[in-house]
Amino acid sequence: MRRVAITGHRELPAEVERAVAGALRDRLRHIEGPVTGLSCLADGADTLFARAVLEHGGALEAVVPAERYRDGLPAGHRAVYDELLAAAVLVHHLPHVESTPQAHLEAGRYLVEHCDELMAAWDGRPPRGPGGTADIVDYARRQHRAVTVVWPEGARR
Repeated sequence: MRRVAITGHRELPAEVERAVAGALRDRLRHIEGPVTGLSCLADGADTLFARAVLEHGGALEAVVPAERYRDGLPAGHRAVYDELLAAAVLVHHLPHVESTPQAHLEAGRYLVEHCDELMAAWDGRPPRGPGGTADIVDYARRQHRAVTVVWPEGARR
């Protein structure tokens, strides 16, 4: 079973979100055999990926960075988070209480350490803060994980 994780940007413009969702679905279609997807289920790329994994017939594993992680998500996303969390076959809880950049960085590293491939909805720009997409992509490359970047050409956040 191929284990694929996601890292990616949040708060994507609608046209970028549609393109990223299509690219994620396309990549999953090209993976032979069963797929397990790992995601923190945040708004944006995490959710697009989780939905694509489930649509593909794969198993979803959730990684919860902190006890209060849900509280830090946008209010409008919490019902989606709850739905995807309930669909997960396994939930990994990291030992943090507060949803801090350090907790997010550790969650990203956990994803990398437990996958065969990291998919990244990443614009290629440097991180805005610790634990962001660029940090996780860099960590994955240093760990010699396969990294597939899905980002629409010319797209802006």
